[in-house]
Amino acid sequence: MTSPALDVADWRRRVFALYGEVRAASDAVEGHAMWRAGRDELLATHPASPVPVEERDAFRGVEIGEYQPRLRFEVAVDTEVESVRWEVPSATDGVIPFTRVGVLHLPAVGDLDVWWLESYGGGVFVPVKDTLAGKGTYGGGRYLLDTVKGADLGGDFREGWLVVDFNFAYNPSCAYSPLWTCPLAPATNTVAAPLPVGELTA
Repeated sequence: MTSPALDVADWRRRVFALYGEVRAASDAVEGHAMWRAGRDELLATHPASPVPVEERDAFRGVEIGEYQPRLRFEVAVDTEVESVRWEVPSATDGVIPFTRVGVLHLPAVGDLDVWWLESYGGGVFVPVKDTLAGKGTYGGGRYLLDTVKGADLGGDFREGWLVVDFNFAYNPSCAYSPLWTCPLAPATNTVAAPLPVGELTA
């Protein structure tokens, strides 16, 4: 029998491995199918899943929008931005501090801030909230990238560009259970466009 902490460690290891397979896929559509199947399996069966235990037997996967290639970007990070601080209070981890390190300029979608987690270890974090929030996508927004937890679609950090694919947008854990506290997309990560792809309303 493992502990909850080791279950979470295993969850993260599996997420890292899943995104590694996605990056190695022959094309984005193949990678998306692998991601969808892998994430559904984790949500349905893993002991650290945010889906409540009593709901897992009936869980049949998250509704996913049809893959749209136009919503995949290889985009430079604009680092000529003010270093803004964003602090997220949480019930379990105190205040979670982020600093803006760049902006992504995405054609036909809008701009998204790129955040650096200032807690131990650090990581790149890009959430997004679209015009379907509360009407088809999770009301608090979804996550695109969260490198501290393995959600990394590729790019080259040293060269300053990232793969940003909205088809991989996923619901934060708090979309499944109020027991979880999640950083939700701030105003600067809210876009005036519908994004009916990725994981839809939980």
